[in-house]
Amino acid sequence: MNIDGIIFDFDGVLIESEYAGNLQIARTLTGLGYPTTVDQALAKFVGLGGRDFLDAVAGHIGGPVPDAFHAERQAEDARVLAQGIDAVEGAIAFVRSLSGDLPRAIASSSTSHWIETHLAHIGLRDAFGPHIYSGREHVTRGKPAPDIYLHAAAQIGTDIARTLIIEDSPVGVTGAVASGAQVVGLAVGQHCGPDHEAILRRAGAPVVVHDFAAIARMVAGRLAA
Repeated sequence: MNIDGIIFDFDGVLIESEYAGNLQIARTLTGLGYPTTVDQALAKFVGLGGRDFLDAVAGHIGGPVPDAFHAERQAEDARVLAQGIDAVEGAIAFVRSLSGDLPRAIASSSTSHWIETHLAHIGLRDAFGPHIYSGREHVTRGKPAPDIYLHAAAQIGTDIARTLIIEDSPVGVTGAVASGAQVVGLAVGQHCGPDHEAILRRAGAPVVVHDFAAIARMVAGRLAA
């Protein structure tokens, strides 16, 4: 089956925000009296945003999220929005290699402001045009519901069954598979440990790759089919 379009997750697929963000979350929770390792944070919070993320934090600590946690998160978000975060290895070259007539979008749990700011930092703001979609802003149900992917596919005018979704988290893979798309799990970012492929496969990813070159070959092969 040909690929008519591509939908990218953002954090952990295009920028290295998952490890850095969850390291800060772990340190903040530990400092507030809730001992948390970065591995625990990665296991519980990767791929979540908005209310789903806060509910996961509340479940982890066994009670309401402290005001001090919100303040620390806001300060950290402001810092990284100003300074930027490195791109995932191979991400920029892959996006730039895509044919200009191949529709593409970002479907993320982050806010549009976060996505657009960091795309500008890594020099890819022009690569997606208006097709930046947030699970907090554009749909009622965020990941792991499939809604954000279905919305993104509709906006770029592609049949979801003929759309490739690139995801790095089990939450994202779950939603992407439920959407009916063709899904590839990406285990490239700094947050991806030795067992990350197995984690993504358990979430339903039929294919897991460890570099963008593998996706480039997949796209080239399917477009030529």
